[in-house]
Amino acid sequence: MYTDKVMDHFSNPRNVGDIPDASGEGTVGNPTCGDLMTIYIKVKDDVIEDIKFKTFGCGAAIATSSMVTELAMGKNVDEALKITRNDVADALEGLPPVKMHCSNLAADALQAAIEDYKKKQAEKE
Repeated sequence: MYTDKVMDHFSNPRNVGDIPDASGEGTVGNPTCGDLMTIYIKVKDDVIEDIKFKTFGCGAAIATSSMVTELAMGKNVDEALKITRNDVADALEGLPPVKMHCSNLAADALQAAIEDYKKKQAEKE
């Protein structure tokens, strides 16, 4: 049912935790399945220099959260903002159709964290 990559990211998730002084934070959830994820980003010179996540949910939700942090790390915030749910699923070498909503959440949480960062930057100006 799951690819080896999904199982690896579920069993050994990367970048778990939070960033107390995060530049941006995004939380999204799916009330139907109960998945909830928060992405924290630390940005310097518009580049994501650190990224962490906390996820409450199924194995696919944990795997997609882990993968989206790897995809975004080191990217310019505008580049990271373009990461889509399909990018996440493709990087995991596929997800069962019934679990595709998990990759939606991971991409949405990243986008929410970046939007939070941009809002905070605009408020400083």
